[in-house]
Amino acid sequence: VQLQASGGGLVQAGGSLRLSCAASGRTFSSYAVGWFRQAPGKEREFVAAIRYSGGGGYYADSVKGRFTISRDNTKNTVYLQMNSLKFDDTAVYYCAAGPVYSTQISSYAYWGKGTLVTVSS
Repeated sequence: VQLQASGGGLVQAGGSLRLSCAASGRTFSSYAVGWFRQAPGKEREFVAAIRYSGGGGYYADSVKGRFTISRDNTKNTVYLQMNSLKFDDTAVYYCAAGPVYSTQISSYAYWGKGTLVTVSS
């Protein structure tokens, strides 16, 4: 499975962005997908995850109520809708796929290159 994240950019605090994670490979619909982010000088951290079948996702406390993860398996794409963005959301965002629905980085075998989100205060 190959993943490509896109949709990052510069946005003012309070604004919105939608990230996309496009996947190649027929087995993508059988994998859970997670979004992670890494701010400058910080470790990569979990943001949100969604089961292979879709449905409600699981979120880090820092983004709960502001971010929504979803997927369209007919398009091999997972989305991360980010609303009410804050300066602290500035980071490179990565999507990852794996067999286990998890918040742990080690659970995800496939990673895409990140997309940069910059929130200006």
